Amino acid sequence: MGEQVVLGVFAIAIGMAVGIVLFVPFVAISYRRRGRLSFGRTMLWLAALIYFWAIWTYTLLPLPDPDAIRCVGAIIDPMSVVHDLQRAFASPQPLRHPAFLQLAFNVLLFLPLGTFVRVLAGRGVVVALLAGLGLSLLVETTQLTGVWGLYPCAYRFFDVGDLMTNTIGAVVGCTLALVVPRALRGSRAAADADQPRAVTRGRRALAMLCDGLAYFFVSAVVAVTVQLWLAYVVDDRAAVLDGAASELVSTVAASGLWLVLILVTGRSVGDVAVQLRYTGSRLPMMLARLLRWAGGIGGIGALALLGFPFDLISSVLYPVAVVLLFTTRRGRGLPGLLSGQDVEDARERQASAPAASA
Repeated sequence: MGEQVVLGVFAIAIGMAVGIVLFVPFVAISYRRRGRLSFGRTMLWLAALIYFWAIWTYTLLPLPDPDAIRCVGAIIDPMSVVHDLQRAFASPQPLRHPAFLQLAFNVLLFLPLGTFVRVLAGRGVVVALLAGLGLSLLVETTQLTGVWGLYPCAYRFFDVGDLMTNTIGAVVGCTLALVVPRALRGSRAAADADQPRAVTRGRRALAMLCDGLAYFFVSAVVAVTVQLWLAYVVDDRAAVLDGAASELVSTVAASGLWLVLILVTGRSVGDVAVQLRYTGSRLPMMLARLLRWAGGIGGIGALALLGFPFDLISSVLYPVAVVLLFTTRRGRGLPGLLSGQDVEDARERQASAPAASA
């Protein structure tokens, strides 16, 4: 039981990590397909990620010691399912018989897959059947090949019965998902996806979160690249351990990228993700955009590079930016205060263009 709990926690951790990595593009797609970010669909997609990893952790992990495995064959008789059921119902307590419980678990394990096919992808029973069969076949083949050659032989059974019951589970899940209202199913673009919506502080907070995550990932990728270059190309172990070079280059790269984006488009990664735009200001456009960058994560991050006391000011500005999010008009925050700009839905101009031309 304890091992199953550990595997469950492991699947949740990996699913959450992958979800964080994919969060910014997910937000951007959601705002363009549905005009907003739905909490329910976000949680459902996160559940799908966790489910995907749970399938692999529960069917393959823990990986055994190669010297302790026992090679097994394959069960290719499709009637094995019927025989298992016959054995179960011939026992005094059929619903507690191991054979019945195994079959029930195989069906239940793939119920969520069918639900995701119906609700998230908007597909029907045929696609659910193919998805269930395909995923189950991939799992069973992985077991048959000893995790694709990692082990000299299969240590878990390839079972045609599992293919059948897994596929049935996916079909049943897809059928049960018909109770979900049609309007909430599928990935079709909403009819009003391109219509402007109110700029709320929650939406601005989401933009800040997207900026923070994207900035972190860009910095991390550059930092790792620099560390690898120092370790394997320059062979400077002292520089690798010091980390100052990778920190400098990664911060300059990330802050520079945000500077270019804002100067060219007037929008940060977070603004683009949630369809926001800073407009107005009595200042010249390029100066306003420069100040808008200075008040965002790019400028605050770059400020720390100037050393004391600017690194301390940079640390203080992060919580100040959060406070200003909730105390300024429509959450325009520090970027809006410095640049004199206001924040609006980026789709407002698109929506007003046809009316103006008419």
